Amino acid sequence: MTTTIDPTEVAKFEAMAAEWWDPNGKFKPLHLMNPCRLDYITMQIAAEYDRNLVAPHPFEGLRILDIGCGGGLLSEPMARLGADVVGADAAARNIPVAQVHAEQSGLKIDYRVTTAEDLAATGAQFDVVLNMEVVEHVADPLAYLTACRQLLKPGGLMICSTLNRNPKSFMMAIVGAEWVMRWLPKGTHDWAKFITPEELYDLIRRAGLDPVDKQGMVFNPVSWRWSLSDRDLSVNYVTASVKR
Repeated sequence: MTTTIDPTEVAKFEAMAAEWWDPNGKFKPLHLMNPCRLDYITMQIAAEYDRNLVAPHPFEGLRILDIGCGGGLLSEPMARLGADVVGADAAARNIPVAQVHAEQSGLKIDYRVTTAEDLAATGAQFDVVLNMEVVEHVADPLAYLTACRQLLKPGGLMICSTLNRNPKSFMMAIVGAEWVMRWLPKGTHDWAKFITPEELYDLIRRAGLDPVDKQGMVFNPVSWRWSLSDRDLSVNYVTASVKR
């Protein structure tokens, strides 16, 4: 494992590996957010590659990398949509959980214990890189995003989501999710590693990609649902970038 891996961050997620597919467990926030994430991901891929989302297997022929795949919450929907999916994670305990669940679901997904840098060193390339809630956990965001760019084919698409850094995100993601609701163990997130949209756009450009879109993902405590927002990027947000 090379450069950008933060062993402390990896250990946090290895400790929770068995709970990936428990919708009421430690990954409850991701289960709640997943429909919103998938809406954005599928819309961006469909727009970039001119795919009809109501067609059977609309992503057939596309090779997709889910980097930091965890238990496969995004890898499995991509496989169901017809894509050839590689799920990669540096936390070794996540991969057997993902493999077993994919087998039980009748899905063929290539899961690997590896890093973005090591995968890039093999010359592997993909039409799409899903880079969701990972960049705030790595030791060197620029080196990590550069590896993601190397993993894209020319014209390829990267979807990257993370957390904004401001007082509101501290209250929502740290105080609310970890201390009050106890959705996540205390210390899961380091607020100092959160990245503002302006900082992320700068990092993406420096890594050699062209940002083309960004939207917020907003939680409504009344409806208990997440939705996309063009205006509110104050806590969770997602971006799309292309390799020209």
